[in-house]
Amino acid sequence: MTVVETVILLVALVLVSNLVNHYFKTIPVSLIQIFIGTTVALVFNLKIDLNSSWFLLLFIAPLLYNDGRKFPKHELWKLKGAIINNAIILVFITILVGGYLIYLVIPSLPLPVSFALAAVLAPTDPVAVHSISKQVKLPDNILHLVSGESLINDASGLIGFKYALGVAVTGYFSFSQAIGDFFYMASIGLLAGIILINLVIFIIEWLVVKGFNDVIFNTVLQVSVPFIVYLLTEKYLHASGVIAVVVAGVFFSSKRATFNSVQPEINLVSERMWDIIVYLLNGTMFTILGVELPVATMGTIKNERISTPSAILLVFIVWFILLAIRVIWTYCYQLFDHEKSDKSFRIRFKIAMLSGLSGVRGAITMAAALTIPLHTLSGEVFPERALVLFIAAGVIILSMIMAIVTLPMIAGHTLELETRGGVVGLEEHDDSDEDEDSFMLNLNQAKLYILKSAVRSLEEQRRMNNQLAVYHLILEYQHMIKSIENDERGEDETLAATTDEIKLRKVALKGQLMELQRLFRTNQIHKKSYLKSRKNLLKQLKNVDHIARIRQTWLFPTFGQSLGKILRRVSLWNGVRQDETYGVEMRFIERTLAKAAIKSLSEYLKNPDVNEKAFNREVIYHLIIGYRNIVEKQKSSDFLGKKEYQDQIHKLRFRSVSAQRLSLQYLVEQGYITHQIAIKLQQYINHEESLILRSSGLHNMDH
Repeated sequence: MTVVETVILLVALVLVSNLVNHYFKTIPVSLIQIFIGTTVALVFNLKIDLNSSWFLLLFIAPLLYNDGRKFPKHELWKLKGAIINNAIILVFITILVGGYLIYLVIPSLPLPVSFALAAVLAPTDPVAVHSISKQVKLPDNILHLVSGESLINDASGLIGFKYALGVAVTGYFSFSQAIGDFFYMASIGLLAGIILINLVIFIIEWLVVKGFNDVIFNTVLQVSVPFIVYLLTEKYLHASGVIAVVVAGVFFSSKRATFNSVQPEINLVSERMWDIIVYLLNGTMFTILGVELPVATMGTIKNERISTPSAILLVFIVWFILLAIRVIWTYCYQLFDHEKSDKSFRIRFKIAMLSGLSGVRGAITMAAALTIPLHTLSGEVFPERALVLFIAAGVIILSMIMAIVTLPMIAGHTLELETRGGVVGLEEHDDSDEDEDSFMLNLNQAKLYILKSAVRSLEEQRRMNNQLAVYHLILEYQHMIKSIENDERGEDETLAATTDEIKLRKVALKGQLMELQRLFRTNQIHKKSYLKSRKNLLKQLKNVDHIARIRQTWLFPTFGQSLGKILRRVSLWNGVRQDETYGVEMRFIERTLAKAAIKSLSEYLKNPDVNEKAFNREVIYHLIIGYRNIVEKQKSSDFLGKKEYQDQIHKLRFRSVSAQRLSLQYLVEQGYITHQIAIKLQQYINHEESLILRSSGLHNMDH
């Protein structure tokens, strides 16, 4: 079977497994995928040859990056101490103590291979752990302990696995070199992740400032990040790509709120893309595990040194060793907790058992286990590879089954076991009930989100032949956004926005005056037009402080849209004849001055002495869009009212409504809004669509 056929088959099996899980929700989808993979392998004799290098890149890099990107920042900060203890110290205790105990139980396994097996089994599935710990209502400190370790222990466990595997393959070991390599791989991986993700964030922010809002480009850029970070760190720096992608994901999540507000549509599409990627990768991982099971089982069955029942017994023993280490560790952790006086031995032991049983192994364990090479560096067959795969797969399955069977008995109620492929992912508002409330949006905030999505959608649709229609609709939405934000702002924020508007409007008006003088000095306009335009600009400049403070809002749209009308009215009041030549010249002046205003604003904001980020971004965007609208309106004055222009307006309106619906769906799926707010927003969108349909019908009747 070719690679393409294999990929298509695996995707089809993932879809089938999730369909089955829809009707049997008490069975984890991962177990269903393993079962289906095993069945297909036995029936069709399916075999998959895996390359460890691309396997780590393809599966581990994106999954760990997504874990870091999705992990709640508030919780991550709260458990910073527990991370060091549980995700690093516990992992190495598991590797050393667990590996040595496995070596004693299975003498046929060389000690380095035993350490490698313990290392690959040390990481826990973050989604599985989080879903279990939430449902059984663990105390906050233990919840933080078990959910926090699940993010970072992947990195520490895989570093330990990589080094133990290297010893098993080469047969060489140096303690001092191992310590040095560990600190080099960890520290350089950490720095690489921070530097590379900050470079990516800088590129995204630069693209936003430049107005490059291409959804597909930005989505592909964000999805490519873990692969680029992992490759550069592993191949060129020879450091830990695992740590680099985890750190990159965590740092990127800290900027996610900015991207949500500035690029709502891009964020929406990228989140859906990540859901698809994790859905497929995780499902494919467990399906491949199922396909590999017959190979591992056959190798174990044919193994003369150990019988199949003994191998199954070893799975239980290894699982029990891991469970005992976690239970003892969690119990001891509670002894140093500030609430220890309130807990009896029975309560501490119950919590320790819940923590131990919730340590479900998942996709990362299997991804790493499948990278074990077939041969050592000397060309010999890797010792007991089939048995190692059998035990790894068995512990994954057993940990899931034991969690499902035993946790409800201890916790007192049933629960559903979730893994990466079965849910959308961990969200920031999952921290706690208090944190969840803080991430809920009110009606105005949610409406702002969907309106900004509509604006970004219009920006995406902008082409050379429809710019006037795009800017016209963007200004409509910006007026609504302005009105809502004025309601949401406090006095200090309103004052800051008004101050920004006054300062930037003065910059734009001064730039226009300079450009007007240049036009007159170079004989491009007549004196009469120059004097009337200059008088109006000076009046605007004189009154800008007074008008802005009275309105306490962004007046530029009124000024921008009515500048031409004001000039023409002033001319009429002074008895100036509005002949065709004069009208053409005035349109030329308006267009040229609008371009000069944009240029002045751009140069001002690029000035090293000016902190662009200190200004309200919406004020800047609103001003520039207003001026662009003037430019397009004067360029296309004969185009207004034509059927082609009206058709563009109607098509763009429908697409903006579609973008709003997508944004609403995202807010509902992520739990950012209540059911009542969702209904109100749906009614709002339906009302807008009905107005568009009515307007479209009248427009068609006229033509």
